[in-house]
Formats: sequence, C-alpha cells, structure tokens
Amino acid sequence: MKVKPLADRVLVKQEKVESKTASGIIIPDTAQEKTQTAVVVAIGDDKEKIKVTVGQKVLFEKYGGTPVKIDGEDHLILKAEDIMAVIS
Repeated sequence: MKVKPLADRVLVKQEKVESKTASGIIIPDTAQEKTQTAVVVAIGDDKEKIKVTVGQKVLFEKYGGTPVKIDGEDHLILKAEDIMAVIS
C-alpha cells in the first residue's frame, strides 16, 4: 500500500526500541517507552511548512502524530510543526 501525506503532514517510521539492556535483561514491549525518533518516509505538498526531506532522521513531539499500519509495519503521520529537530 502506498500512502502520500497531504498538506503539511509527514509520514515517518519509528525506530525500533532496544528490547534488551546492556547486561542482557529483556524488557517486555509493555514496559518500554516509545522512542521519539523516526525516519521520514514521505512528505506532503506544503513545501513552505515542511523543512525535512525523505530519509532524514527526526525527533518529534512525544504525543504527536496519528499511528497507522502500512503493510504490517507501524508508522506515524505527523504535522510538520510536531517535528522538533533533524538528527544527523
């Protein structure tokens, strides 16, 4: 399935959270805090508001975005204003 965000929306794929500590303790999914970093998959048409490009790693608001499942994988659709920084 192909998803194209509209206007000032950005489609991102969140990075996987490490499920094991350095000492080898496995952390269950229910106890893990969601990461706030993701990779941009697609962007909307509003080039004036969107300051990121496809492939960039970004930091976004903790409770921002709408979760969507695309081809069995979890993604988020964010407003451009929910993106706080680009990570290099």
